[in-house]
Amino acid sequence: MRRELEDFHFIVVSNREPYIHNYTADGIKCVIPAGGLTGALDPIMRACGGTWIAHGSGTADSRMVDEDNKLEVPPDAGEYTLRRVWLTKEQEEGYYSGFANEALWPLCHIAYTQPVFNEQHWNTYKEVNQVFAENVLNEVGDGQAIVFIQDYHLALLPRLLKDENPSIVTALFWHIPWPNHEVFRICPWQEEILNGLLGSDLLGFHLRYHCNNFMDTIERTIEARIDYEQFEVTSGGKKTVVRPFPISIDFEQICREAQTVEVNEEMERLVKTLGIGGQVIGLGLDRIDYTKGIPNRLKALDRFFARYPRYQGNMTFIQAGVQSRVHIEAYRQLNEGIDRQIEEINDRYGSGSWKPIIYLPEDLPSVSLMALNRLAHFCIVSPLHDGMNLVAKEFVASRFDEDGVLILSPFTGAARELNDALLSNPYATDHFAETIGRALDMGRRERRTRMRR
Repeated sequence: MRRELEDFHFIVVSNREPYIHNYTADGIKCVIPAGGLTGALDPIMRACGGTWIAHGSGTADSRMVDEDNKLEVPPDAGEYTLRRVWLTKEQEEGYYSGFANEALWPLCHIAYTQPVFNEQHWNTYKEVNQVFAENVLNEVGDGQAIVFIQDYHLALLPRLLKDENPSIVTALFWHIPWPNHEVFRICPWQEEILNGLLGSDLLGFHLRYHCNNFMDTIERTIEARIDYEQFEVTSGGKKTVVRPFPISIDFEQICREAQTVEVNEEMERLVKTLGIGGQVIGLGLDRIDYTKGIPNRLKALDRFFARYPRYQGNMTFIQAGVQSRVHIEAYRQLNEGIDRQIEEINDRYGSGSWKPIIYLPEDLPSVSLMALNRLAHFCIVSPLHDGMNLVAKEFVASRFDEDGVLILSPFTGAARELNDALLSNPYATDHFAETIGRALDMGRRERRTRMRR
């Protein structure tokens, strides 16, 4: 970055900020949000410097910025600048909860949840993309800049920036799957979204398959010249390069963190407080979302305990993950359904103080997540559809002991890279249960061979 773009201001733009300040009983606390975006991009910003522009969502965010709505982050190092964008409750509701997560999110994930297309939400989405554009243009000023835009929340931003300042180099990474044309064509504003994205000089997806879907969508929807050999789209005289970039993590850093004294102490604390001493541990770490296949996973665990009674009383599955978007009806129904399933399974198989499933629907600190990864004999990552899924990679990176088994859905981008995981279709309950049994019966030598690879 420094060699090739030394004269350019590097700017990352996203809805979610990498550091959030909230009021607590102990004063203002800085937290790092869960999710792959921060985990993937914060190390890049630390290494390269620049400015990250994002929505200031924390209760104490406004207290921590200067007159230009900026502060240096991370708090203990100050390696780059965070510029916060302020949105009203109405804007946040219509743009984020509304169009982004009730329309685009289900549209792009094949999880059989119907998208909701509300014109008022669409208008607010356009309005908020304009707010972000004004903040970016103000930050760029008269200088040169490369603006790296993140995800489906800001699909219109590349075109808005190019229309105002054609010299800005624009790139956008789409963190979720891109569906085929037959799915995407139901969006009433498909042409506006595509034209917005084609304001990018570089457009990235996780997989070549998603690039293919995008190119096919362009060809069937708007007037543009498609070059499949170079994977380029020319529209209105402007060229957009489309490329796959399988997103990942800082493997070495996670591996080092997994070996710290703090993680060892947290492992001991969790064993004691959760009462799991001497148990075989299974693990699920997910944001509680209908795309993550948690109900399917619970069905498979129910079938597993019925088929493998020798593990009753000896194996505990810990399902952890932060709840999100709880004011959206589909998520409320999901949370209620998960609670009901877990209660039924625990009632059916539990005995004495042993519960087959421990549910931790909370935003756990990173040291606790690392400790859970270390404690697990196997980890299940079973989305119904996922662009990549960094939880799978984080589990592998944390296992410096070269032990543990990863059970992975074939419907993740990660399944194309982590070839030694046990693949299991989350819709095939019987096979899923058998895969859990296979993971538990796998010998140490095979576990180590797979994990090392």
